[in-house]
This record gives sequence, C-alpha cells and structure tokens, in this order.
Amino acid sequence: MVEICEVGPRDGLQNEQVKLSVEQKIEMMEHAARSGISKIEAVSFVNKKLVPAMADAEEVMAAWHRREGVRIAGLALSRSGITRALQTPIDVLHITISASDAFNKRNANKTVAEGLSDLLPVVGEASTHLPVVAVISTSFGCPFSGDVQMETVFSVCESFLKAGATEMVLADTTGMANPRQVAETVRGFYRTFGEDIPLGLHFHNTRGLGLANAVAGYDAGVRRFDSAVGGLGGCPFAPKATGNICTEDLVHMFHEMGIDTGTDLDGLITLAQQVEKWMGKRLEGLVMKAGKRSELAV
Repeated sequence: MVEICEVGPRDGLQNEQVKLSVEQKIEMMEHAARSGISKIEAVSFVNKKLVPAMADAEEVMAAWHRREGVRIAGLALSRSGITRALQTPIDVLHITISASDAFNKRNANKTVAEGLSDLLPVVGEASTHLPVVAVISTSFGCPFSGDVQMETVFSVCESFLKAGATEMVLADTTGMANPRQVAETVRGFYRTFGEDIPLGLHFHNTRGLGLANAVAGYDAGVRRFDSAVGGLGGCPFAPKATGNICTEDLVHMFHEMGIDTGTDLDGLITLAQQVEKWMGKRLEGLVMKAGKRSELAV
C-alpha cells in the first residue's frame, strides 16, 4: 500500500501567477479527500510578501472542516512560522530546511547551521502538540552548488530526529535526482537510521525523471510519496523550477503495476481537469489528457 501526500494546495500553488481563492483551495482539498487522499499539505506559514499565494494560510485552515481519516499538514521554514502553524488546527507540522548552504540562504536567508540552530529548539516543543515531519530539500543536488553529499543530508536528518521529528522526507527540489541515486540514498538512509523511521520522497519532474525516481524509491522500500494534482508546482527560490510529479500520473502508474494507493483515479483526474480550468492554462499531467490505459484495452 502506497500513501500519497497531495501537495497541490501548497507546493503546487506557491509559484503560480493565478491566485486561487480560499473557497477554491477548500474545494481542491475536499475533492482530493473524497478521492481517497489521506494526507494533504494544504498551507505554508511563510513571509506573505515573498510568497503571496500562501498569504491566506490561517483563513484556509479556519475554513477547513475536518474529515475522518484525512490529515492536513502545514509547512514552516522558521521559528515564527512554526509559532503561526501551531495556532491553527493542522494535524501534522512539516518543517523544511535545505541540505545545501547556497540554497538555504536563498530560501530562508540562513546557512544550514544557522537554520538548524533556529529550528531545532522549537521542534521538541512542537512535537508535544502534533507529529513533526522534517523535509530536507535539495537532498539529491543543489541548483547553485551542485552535488550534495549523502552524508550531509543524513547529518541534517539526524539533527531533526534527535530533536523530536518522527518522520523524514527527502526532497528533490529542482529535479536533479536519477533512479540509481534515489535507490542508493534510500538504502543508505535505512542502513543509517533503520527501517522503523518513516521515510517519504518528494520529487519534481524538472528533467522528466520524476516517476522513474518514484519507482526506484518504491523498489528500495519507500511507501510514502508527495505529488501535486495536474503536476502543479515549482519553487519561487529555485531557477527554472517546474512542477511536482503529477498525482494522477503517479497513481495511474502504481495501479498499472498492481500497487494499491487507496485512491480513486477517476476522481483525481476530474480534480486535475477542474484545477486546469481555474489556472487557465494547460497543466503538465498526462493521464488527464490521454486517459487511463485500461480505457484503451480491447
């Protein structure tokens, strides 16, 4: 069984020119939940001037009506963001930092060490209120400084685990990973920390390797993946950033491989088509255009 975390309402929208209303975001979340998505990264608590698409985080959470079996995650990059997040009814706190100094300076105006010194003291306190997931961006390479050593990534992971994080996500923020690298990194993670630490993977499709990387991660033992409806997404602080791997394409791939995701693919395709209308442009998803393979079988 694979768990999909739908990041469209957060990562998917943060770099888009079209700004959806609170009502549209809630509809997006509810449709994903009805389609069987059990975890949604809905908002981020960041500087409203720098990421205006996320300026309504508190309003979105105030408008959300809890659904049984659906966890809502909020993302924070700083101590102040964590404080804001804990004042809302999120179910899971996502805290992110880069494994690269060059990227973290652009994303949070801090080195990795400075970012950790700011975040780690708050992680323990936050973990007494709700689960904390540490998302390590540029885990597979940095667009500014190139390769990121596996040991560097695992050192950041260890810091968060010691501070109280209960789950890790390794993020390929600008689509620099390849399947062999993903498999080696996942196996290295399990050798270092054991298989009891839940591990998720977050891929972008910048260079067309997103789904191949997901398969490599699955074969290496990962069962948790982030994706965005329609392939929405991109980081405001990363050059030439493109979308996340597409939720309905990821689900379609797993279903064709005989792997259960607990989701309704038809519902996800309908959601992608709706979001495409809202955004007023052609989205990157392929299954929403070509249809399911099973529909073509004679």
